[in-house]
This record gives sequence, C-alpha cells and structure tokens, in this order.
Amino acid sequence: MSPKNAKPGQDRRRHPRFAVVERMVEPININIDSSKIVRHAHDAPNPPKSQPAILTDLSAGGMSLILFMAPPKTKTLDMVLNIPGLSDVAVQGQVVRISQKGETYNVGIAFRKISRKHQISIDRLAHDNLDCDIRVALKLPEACVPTCKFQALCAKPQKGPYWTK
Repeated sequence: MSPKNAKPGQDRRRHPRFAVVERMVEPININIDSSKIVRHAHDAPNPPKSQPAILTDLSAGGMSLILFMAPPKTKTLDMVLNIPGLSDVAVQGQVVRISQKGETYNVGIAFRKISRKHQISIDRLAHDNLDCDIRVALKLPEACVPTCKFQALCAKPQKGPYWTK
C-alpha cells in the first residue's frame, strides 16, 4: 500500500511507525479462531488457540511481531494490544509478510479491523516520537516537550525533567 508518487528507496508506508521500546517488550497473545485456519476438509474442528508474540514495531496501519513457533495458516488474527497509553485495544489483522530465521518468525500484520479512535492514537504516538527524534538529531535544547503523547513509552536520555523515568 504505497503512495503513488513514492520514489525508489523512499519509505512507502501510509502511517509512520515506531519501534518497540523497553517498556513495550512484553508478550502479547494472538487469538487464533480455528474456524479460519486453512486445513483439510476431513480434519476435526480445533478449539481456538492462543500464541504468544513479541511486538517489534507498531503503526496505525499494522505491526510487526516475533513468534517463536510457526505462525498459523489463517486469513486473520485477532489480538488485543496493551501498551502504555493504549489498553485493551482489540484489533484484527491479516498476515502480509513472514520471514524465518531458525525457529524465530518475523510476521508483518496489516490491520483490517481497528477503531478509528485507536488508529488516531497510534498515529499520534508515532508522529510525536518522530518529532522527538528530529529534535534530538538537530540537538535542540528542548528535545522533549510536555505535549508529547509518546512520553509514557519514551526511554530516551533526553526525556524532560517533568516526566518520571
């Protein structure tokens, strides 16, 4: 889903993303509806399953996860995100990319169902983090600003004195 006027080598994502930070390194559970798993017609139905995953980056349009077992062969994944600033956010995603390294799988997921309110919140987190990164790179004296929505996730040494560490 890249913009039509994107140049080669340019980031083509619709939404800015932010990488996982120390306070977000917590497993999330992916709930797998067994009725959506691609399988042979003669197989007996399986009960819904849950698989732990580690969130590596997040945007309003999707996320990247690390799984420690093969991802399910399913069309959709139902998940609940719980990160500082976003609690119990129900999302449904579609697997768009899988890369394997040993027994570890990096899985790219595009959101198919997420509330507009939560999409806006995630987008604001990503934009505020990007703004902060730019201020830090420019060595501005006030890299951290009080209006930053990313502050609950921030682990940068430049974090303002008004935020608890």
